[in-house]
Amino acid sequence: MAALRSGHFHTLSHTPNPSSLSRCSQRAFSASSACASYDDTVQNLRIGKHTRVIYQGFTGRVASTNAKDSLAYGTNIVGGVTPGKSGEHLGLPLLPDLRKAKEQLKPDATAVFVPASQCGKAIEDAIEAEIGLIVSVAEHIPLHDIMRVMSILKTQSKSRLVGANAPGIIAPIGSCRIGFQPLPTFAPGHIGIAAKSGTLSYETVASITRSGLGQSLCIGMGGDIIAGTNLVDALKVFETDPETEGIILVGEIGGRAEEDAADWIKEYKKRVGGKAKPIAALVGGLHAPQGRIMGHAGAWAARGERTAAEKYKILQDAGATMVDHPENFGGVMKTLLSQSGRDVSKITQDAANQKRGYHTLRRRPSPAQQSSRLAAQQQQQRRGLLLRPDQESGPLEPYLSRVEGLSLSQESAPSDSFYIGITVDRTARAPCIATSPTTDPAQLGQRVKRFPYDWRQGPSESAIKEAIEHMQLDAAPPAALAQAKGLIEALSTMYKEKEAVTLSGSISIDNNGNLVLHQPSLVLQFDDAAYRSNKRQEDIHSLRQKDTEVPEEVEAEKDGIVFVKLSDPAANIGTLVNGAGLAMNTVDALRLHGGKATNFLDTGGKATSETVKKSFELILKDERVKVIFVNIFGGLTDGGMIADGVLLAFKEVDMKGTPVVVRIRGTNEEKGQKIIAESGLDLEAFDGFAEAAKRVVELANQ
Repeated sequence: MAALRSGHFHTLSHTPNPSSLSRCSQRAFSASSACASYDDTVQNLRIGKHTRVIYQGFTGRVASTNAKDSLAYGTNIVGGVTPGKSGEHLGLPLLPDLRKAKEQLKPDATAVFVPASQCGKAIEDAIEAEIGLIVSVAEHIPLHDIMRVMSILKTQSKSRLVGANAPGIIAPIGSCRIGFQPLPTFAPGHIGIAAKSGTLSYETVASITRSGLGQSLCIGMGGDIIAGTNLVDALKVFETDPETEGIILVGEIGGRAEEDAADWIKEYKKRVGGKAKPIAALVGGLHAPQGRIMGHAGAWAARGERTAAEKYKILQDAGATMVDHPENFGGVMKTLLSQSGRDVSKITQDAANQKRGYHTLRRRPSPAQQSSRLAAQQQQQRRGLLLRPDQESGPLEPYLSRVEGLSLSQESAPSDSFYIGITVDRTARAPCIATSPTTDPAQLGQRVKRFPYDWRQGPSESAIKEAIEHMQLDAAPPAALAQAKGLIEALSTMYKEKEAVTLSGSISIDNNGNLVLHQPSLVLQFDDAAYRSNKRQEDIHSLRQKDTEVPEEVEAEKDGIVFVKLSDPAANIGTLVNGAGLAMNTVDALRLHGGKATNFLDTGGKATSETVKKSFELILKDERVKVIFVNIFGGLTDGGMIADGVLLAFKEVDMKGTPVVVRIRGTNEEKGQKIIAESGLDLEAFDGFAEAAKRVVELANQ
């Protein structure tokens, strides 16, 4: 431990830990080993003082400013790559390609700071160069680009991916940051944190910093549908890390990462008993509307996936202590550490001894740093195009025509129909066939089974056979069985060619023994990042009809704001939040205080005075709103700027006498709170969430 505190926190791509790797991977920690796998790269996450970091896209404006911040923090940046350029940049070597960078700079990790449209290729280049840790922060990387990347990663055992759409990874012990985390929030210490949401992780970090416990390692899983590193991967690292005394997981609606983590926690506690490190967790989206994408591309539950509330209970039953708001993590973790027999005073004292001047929660970033952070946290946008039933036959027909005897019916599926589709298996990080012997909504969630396959090769004969068997079509006529196989093949082809997220529907067998696909049951969902980032699939995305959507939600998109109108007629609290995860949690936490939100609103990384003003305009279009709650954690967003935005809104927007409660924490929080308090307007400023929420509910009920 003393060596690690001194900064000797080595990346295990160079020095694998024999106790945590299989005998096979000890023998050959490379793709050439017959029994090595992507799982063997998990210990590459243990970054530290001597992790040698390079940048891809090094000379770009965002990368340059980020690198300056990270160098000042103490990160061991040894150079970078910009295609076609060489020489020096920021006083460090600049090389024209990764292969030369690998040979000359011997990096352990690369920070991928290139546009989303180029990220897939950049990550593949890093895999080919066998760089141990690849951190991709960009949002809006097309889903199928990441599925292609993951299909490659799973064939090797040298490179590990963090992200995409993640703040990255940071080791406050060892002063190593690979990503765009807000540095003033972090302090070296002994709590490991893994999170899907950036803003929720920053608020969690701030709570742990205020408690004096500090952080050992923080891993951003990211909010995309597929993550290169998930919660279980982080847990494996935290278990064996001698500097980590307690663990925090931050999840949200969508996928099975939290369920997989719960399974791991149960096995871990059974395996080590009373020696287990305490684990606390939070799940955002408990009150998210069914079927909506809540800001993050991956924040939605597919058929057969658990709700956020169900995942909360599963984690709780596995032994994790559940927290309803991230500002409570500090106090909860202190209690858990004490209950586990650990010396909390020693842990906090040790963390205090490691602090440096840079780790002050209220340190104000320079304008250049703030600009970098706002640019790095790209604006949130709508993710996913869902076609209406009357739009589906056009794109679908060329693929269905390949299945002889299959018919497309305009009638609703009968009660004895079967579910079939192609979607994403987030745990397997791959596309999958999804089938169920029933379409009964009460049973479908429990009976859908997934059969993952390699994105590059398509579904195998055996996977198709198992999927059909799971539908219990054993007694079906031979023609129907052949048509079911043909339908799966046709859908999987369309899935890849049209870059879909989900293609599914209900099928039945007619009196002639042929398969019928029922159009009213169809779900055709496509990844709009393919069009937004790369201008691919224009024919599909030209079908979007904005005039049929909620006007406020469409209007919000123009300003990089994610707005979801919630339907509860009793709701009367408008919410304005920065960050999708924090916005979900705000809606959830208000419920605990007896309030109901009229909307989900994420200003995103481009939160400026103008976007705050626009957010007020959107919220006030809802006649249900009696009070507005502005909940800002200033990780990447400046608290003073948000306060200025609130004042601008009061000057230029008809507030209709609506009171506003503002909670500002984090970067420049004191300035923001002072601006609000001294404004002389109908504004109230608070420091803690509970006090602010209580006041909001009081005003809403008046």
